[in-house]
Amino acid sequence: MPSLEDVVALVHGWYPPATADSWDAVGLVTGDPAQPVKKILLAVDPAPAVAAEAAEWKADLVIVHHPLFLKGVHGVAATTPKGRTLHTLVKADCALLTAHTNADQALGGVSEALAVALGLTDLRPILPAREQPLDKLTVFVPADAAAPVRAAIAEAGAGRIGDYDFASFTSAPGEGRFRPLDGANPMIGTVGELETVAEVRIEVVLARDLRPAVVRAMLAAHPYEEPAYDVVELADPALAETGTGRVGVVPPTTLGEFAEVVKKALPETHGGVRVAGDPDRPVKRVAVCGGAGDFLLDRVAGLGVDVYVTSDLRHHPAAEFVEKGGPALVDVAHWAAEWTWLPVLAERLREALGDAVETRVSAAVTDPWTMHL
Repeated sequence: MPSLEDVVALVHGWYPPATADSWDAVGLVTGDPAQPVKKILLAVDPAPAVAAEAAEWKADLVIVHHPLFLKGVHGVAATTPKGRTLHTLVKADCALLTAHTNADQALGGVSEALAVALGLTDLRPILPAREQPLDKLTVFVPADAAAPVRAAIAEAGAGRIGDYDFASFTSAPGEGRFRPLDGANPMIGTVGELETVAEVRIEVVLARDLRPAVVRAMLAAHPYEEPAYDVVELADPALAETGTGRVGVVPPTTLGEFAEVVKKALPETHGGVRVAGDPDRPVKRVAVCGGAGDFLLDRVAGLGVDVYVTSDLRHHPAAEFVEKGGPALVDVAHWAAEWTWLPVLAERLREALGDAVETRVSAAVTDPWTMHL
C-alpha cells in the first residue's frame, strides 16, 4: 500500500507545483506523509459536502482542483465552511491535496481533459508555457586549448539539451588578433607587438541560472589573460506542449451542432450551456480553457479558431469580442468544465497504483447555481 508521500510525489510528477501561478496555493494541505493510502476521492472543490463524502467513504486522501485556502487565514475554526471542511477531514484522518494552476497547464491536465471530452484532436496550448530561460556562450580560443575549455564549461553545466549533455559546437579555425599593452602578462605574444593566433569558435547553450558558474569555469580554463567571449540571451521559441488552454480541431460541423456536443459531454448544471454566435456558423478549429477564461479573449481572437469554449465570461468583454466578428463563444459552468479532469486523473492513478488503491470521483455537485427559472 502506498504512503501519502508516494501519492503526492506521483501527482506532483504529473503536475509540478513549480509550474503553478505565483498567486496560487497548491500541494499538500493536511495529512501525515507517512500515512498509508488505500482510498482516494477526487473532486473539483474542497467543499463541506465533499469532505462529508470522504469521511463517510473512509477515504484516506482527497485530491481537489481548487485550493481550500487561497488567501491567508488567521484561524480554521469549524464555525466557517472552510473550517468545517478541514475539521471533517482531520477527524476522518483524511489528507487533502490540491492541484490547481499546475494541473491547468500540464499534459493530461484540466484544459486538455476538457478538449478531449469535446472531441478535439491535434492539440496545442493557446498560450504555451515558458521554457527554461537559456543563454548561448560563444568564446574564441586557440585550437590546441579548445578541448579543455569545452570540458570545463560542460562540467559547469553548459551543453545540457534534453537527455544529452556535453553538447557544443566548434567552428573551423579563424584568426584572432591582439596587441598586449603595458601591464599585460600574455601567454602568447609580446607586450607592444601585434599578434595573430589561429583560433576556433566554441558555442554552447546553457540554463540562464548557470551563467555565472559557466563563465567562471570558461575563464579559469582559458589560456588567455583576457579571453574574447559573449553571452546572448535566447528567445523562447514558444513550442512547449504544456501551457494555458488548448486549441484543436473537430470534424466539420456547425456551431449549433457543436454546442449540443458540449452539452452532452459535460455533467448537467442549472446554468447549462450559453452560446454567442450564428448557430449555422461552420466550426472546425476550436479553442478551450478550463475555468474562467476571459483573460485569453485577445489571444484567442488572433488564433483563427471558429469557437472558444470556457467559463465565467462577463457581459462587456463577451459583447465586445462578438461585436468584433471574432470566434463564436460557448460559455459553460466552471465546475462542469473542470470536472472533466477528474476521470482522467482517476485513470492515471489506477494505471500507476493498480489494485493497491481505490479511486472514486465525488458524487457531490459543487456548482453554486441550484436553480434556473
